[in-house]
Amino acid sequence: MKKQSWRALNQVLSSLGEEEVLRKLQDERVTYKRVVVLERLHQRYNTLRVARERIEILQEAVNDT
Repeated sequence: MKKQSWRALNQVLSSLGEEEVLRKLQDERVTYKRVVVLERLHQRYNTLRVARERIEILQEAVNDT
């Protein structure tokens, strides 16, 4: 992947899905290793993952009743 500045990445980050953010996080870990970018990508990935998991948990609870 092409290296993006944090400013450019931040402009599109909110429109990316969980898998896309994870790919960017993995790419950053392997190639550029910019600490601030790693932290922010991880925060965004975690937010998306938690939201997905919460929906799954609540759907299970609803389906079990």
